[in-house]
Amino acid sequence: MNIPVILTQDDPKLGKRGQVVKVSSGFAGNFLFPHGKALPATPGNLKKAQADKERADKAIAQEKALAQFAAQKIEQTPLVLKVLAGEEDKLYGAVTSLEIVKELAGLGITLDRKSIQLEEPLRRLGNYSVKVKLHPEIHTTLKIQVVKKKDNG
Repeated sequence: MNIPVILTQDDPKLGKRGQVVKVSSGFAGNFLFPHGKALPATPGNLKKAQADKERADKAIAQEKALAQFAAQKIEQTPLVLKVLAGEEDKLYGAVTSLEIVKELAGLGITLDRKSIQLEEPLRRLGNYSVKVKLHPEIHTTLKIQVVKKKDNG
């Protein structure tokens, strides 16, 4: 006999969290319920699941809006990095995503270093366009100008 249950976790075979699916009563009673993977589809649980889904959707929308705002700010803010360089415009060391994140933080833009999509560290003076992934759906490009630091500062 199949019974309806509400999934409390994403499951590749059954479905997404909050989804109501029909499973055998033995599977539900022996596996899903004891492992906290599902709840019985009672009116109270359905109401709670709907409220949880609405709260999660609202949080995702807010996260996306913040990412959109950050993308606009990044596009409007070219970054100038002053670094020590030697002959042929080669840098002493390299500019990594960590330095870029620190520099952006000084401008009031907070990012995780993993969101900076650097193929390899910047090792020469010049202008660069670096991809930034702020959200699964929101990407932008950061303009970076690497210039030689003056000897006196």
